[in-house]
Amino acid sequence: MKVILQQDVKGQGKKGQLIEASEGYARNYLLPRKLAIAATADAINTMNLKEKARRAEEARQKEAAMAAAEQLKALLVKIPAKAGAGGRLFGAVTTKEISDALKQQHNVDIPKQKLVLDDPIKSFGTYQVKARLGFEISGTVNVLVCEEK
Repeated sequence: MKVILQQDVKGQGKKGQLIEASEGYARNYLLPRKLAIAATADAINTMNLKEKARRAEEARQKEAAMAAAEQLKALLVKIPAKAGAGGRLFGAVTTKEISDALKQQHNVDIPKQKLVLDDPIKSFGTYQVKARLGFEISGTVNVLVCEEK
């Protein structure tokens, strides 16, 4: 019996996949637990439309990530920080501060989880922070840490 999975089923397949299951397994396990629906022509058409919509949404998100990466190249984010003797900062500049400064200064919203700092920023200067935007696309944020007045 052909069924379309509504959820991931261990040993059978992923959500949205059309599989061939034995008659008893489908009728006694998959269908009553709403793990699958019978593969009627209507259900197959709906599955294909959902897959097409998912691919279109994924392409749109990928395009948005590429546009954000291009936009980040031209931006310089200034972060004022307090420091002691020798130019060492009190604490460190975090990805949250960089994300907030991007939002405030340039109206670009990049979550702090997508910003990657190799080492904490603990002194004044210019740094390049990598931003993982998804779909294996990454951009670079130029950060200038200056003295707070």
